Amino acid sequence: MFRHRWVRALRRISVVSASIALAGGALAVPANAGSAPKPGSNPAVDYQDPVDALPPVSRPDTEHCAVTAVEHDFGNTLGGPPYTTTLTPPDKCRGPWNKVVLDWSASVKGRQYDRLAAVFVGGAEIFRTSTAEPDDDGISWHVAKDITDFAPLLKDPQKLQLELGNVVNDTYTGVYKVKLTITYYRADKRHPAASTADRIVPLGDTGSTGAPWATVGKGGSTSTDVTFPRNLTAARLQVYARGGGCDEQWFDAVPSDLAATAPDYLCGGGPYREVQIAVDGRPAGLAQPYPVVYSGGIVPTLWRPVPAIDQFRTEAYDIDLTPFAGELADGRPHAISITPYGAADSWIVDGSLFLRTDAHAARTGGRVTVDTLTDRPVVKTVQTPRGDGSTHVAVSTGRSWKISGYVRTSKGRVTTTVEQNFSYTNEDTVSRTGQQQTMHQRDHGATTVTTKTGTRTEARRHAWSYPIDVDMDTPLYGDYNNYELKAAVTQRRVLLDTSRTGHAQRWRTDAVTDDTVDTTGSLARENGAVRAADGASSETYRGTTDTGACYSRSLTTAHGWVTGDRQSHCRVPDVVRDALKG
Repeated sequence: MFRHRWVRALRRISVVSASIALAGGALAVPANAGSAPKPGSNPAVDYQDPVDALPPVSRPDTEHCAVTAVEHDFGNTLGGPPYTTTLTPPDKCRGPWNKVVLDWSASVKGRQYDRLAAVFVGGAEIFRTSTAEPDDDGISWHVAKDITDFAPLLKDPQKLQLELGNVVNDTYTGVYKVKLTITYYRADKRHPAASTADRIVPLGDTGSTGAPWATVGKGGSTSTDVTFPRNLTAARLQVYARGGGCDEQWFDAVPSDLAATAPDYLCGGGPYREVQIAVDGRPAGLAQPYPVVYSGGIVPTLWRPVPAIDQFRTEAYDIDLTPFAGELADGRPHAISITPYGAADSWIVDGSLFLRTDAHAARTGGRVTVDTLTDRPVVKTVQTPRGDGSTHVAVSTGRSWKISGYVRTSKGRVTTTVEQNFSYTNEDTVSRTGQQQTMHQRDHGATTVTTKTGTRTEARRHAWSYPIDVDMDTPLYGDYNNYELKAAVTQRRVLLDTSRTGHAQRWRTDAVTDDTVDTTGSLARENGAVRAADGASSETYRGTTDTGACYSRSLTTAHGWVTGDRQSHCRVPDVVRDALKG
């Protein structure tokens, strides 16, 4: 997955393995990193298995059965069909289930690029990830995900596909060995059956011999016609979206005229992106994409061994389409489209609809009463030349919109209102030659969904903040065997889910995440040999687990190895207070 041309490609380069020793150029170890590994440790040649500070997925103490769905080696698979099999729930653990958990275990050794991968069940994408880049001795890693929401699909035998396009040749030798396990936890008196949608509709191309997801180019969209149940009451769209090529790091893209002055180093199109959803061409919702970095992104040694946020377990974005439910229940096909707005290169997008129906009515109906969302944000860009030949680029935008609609159900008229407010800024100082960039991006906002049934009112709010700072430098670039890369990156993700009922003024905290990765890395090659490479990082996670408990963990690393790992006591109100401080 190369970036656009020359050094843009090098920012995602895979490092030579081998027998090449470190020669100087070590980065300073963070003050709280603890005892450093032995002298000479080199994350370009040898680093420990990836590790992060996130809380583990909980496992209920109930009868359960594990199914090994996939155990396969992905060699030269790029351009071929995904690995395909049938997933059948075990007879001993038929539903209903309290929980269903996916476990991804993978290993690779040699030399290889990071790869985008996904798992589909019945055409619905249930897991998206990107792989780690290996060292010569090999690495392994594990990711777990709660997939209980997909229980309506999992209860019957379904086609399972695992997409992982890989290249193996004389240069790139790494074969990804993947094991995928699905564990079904049965419901009992202490562990009730999970509440899920009544029906799931994938938006991908389920009839294709390839992966169901769609690749969308600059200015493009994907559209799927869906005929909804006649008794529809609620609809939620889960969306995956990740950029490729120059849009792998869309957040450091600059205006196209500036990029044209240094095409070997800069990508154009500007940095603002949003994922737009439309129903029959009408704006219906949007999401702000998280600034994900692949394991080979910017400088590979930044992410050894602590991965970037969202690197291994890419989170989907939820779009509530319930205001449209009354119109969607008319028995006619409706076009649901996904657009990566502002894209300057390809994006891989996909979505699944989670639908709820009225068990006591054969038909529902209604209409959208308010829709102030437009399909074009107002983005302001200001370029300011500086005396040293550099250019300062300031990009800003924001949105405030509302969509409201009602549906007539057996419980009466239900009105759902979705409101969103957010603010976005990106400040980037670009050197005259394009070899240096110092970028600060801030993206924060909240979406509130209010449901009114008769005199009863319920509201849910999802707030987010996605700050990222990147300081990157390419002092030398000759060719793929002679270059020098340096970078420092700080990225954070804050998520806060709250709710309230009736006329209550106080919002109740349902879940909170505050995750920060701070890292520095360098890599230099001369005549194909690693001349210098190093890295140091820290990650701090504070937030709730999937059971609502407070969880706090901090990691520090140096030279590719963990030097500190600390868990501490925390209180949810304290985490929320600190997260809101920003």
